[in-house]
Amino acid sequence: MKRSLFIASSITLFFCLVFIQLNCSQNPEQKTMTKEEHIARGKYLVNLGGCNDCHSPKVMTAMGPMPDTTKLLSGHPADDPLGEIDPAMYKKGQWVLTDARDFTSWVGPWGVSFTANLTPDETTGLGNWTPELFIKALRSGKHMGVGRPILPPMPWMFIAQLTDKDLKDIFDYLHSIPAINNRVPDPIPPDQIASLIKKK
Repeated sequence: MKRSLFIASSITLFFCLVFIQLNCSQNPEQKTMTKEEHIARGKYLVNLGGCNDCHSPKVMTAMGPMPDTTKLLSGHPADDPLGEIDPAMYKKGQWVLTDARDFTSWVGPWGVSFTANLTPDETTGLGNWTPELFIKALRSGKHMGVGRPILPPMPWMFIAQLTDKDLKDIFDYLHSIPAINNRVPDPIPPDQIASLIKKK
């Protein structure tokens, strides 16, 4: 009887140890990331997401337009006037145009949009934003989470599918880059595009 009880106890202990081992191997303890690692991961996500394609002014190189490394993620240059729009290249609902000089301004059925300054400048960029505000804006598709809609070509609806951790890492990276004072123009509504169209 004692032997049977010993065997039963040993088997129970064995399966308990196996369960604990399997559980530990499937749920390894998460390593706490350093601030630098969060920033590096945010930079990786920003580069993977192609944020510089629209949010960084460009310089022309032998390989075509490339992000201006002195103005990374600073948005449409405030001192760069919008070019005239040729009506042959724009028909409401049929064409979407971009400024071929640096791809920081866009024209479409929504009007004219200018890519935002994502640097940590306190007056013209994200310097006064919090991670929570940043996440709210990208989840809602509204400026600062409550304002005007975030306009095309910003793919906020796809970025909104990232985890809070992803978005916080992106925010940490954006707050680590040099602050650039650049007040991006306000969007131009569709009913005002006619005043910009080139007269032939």
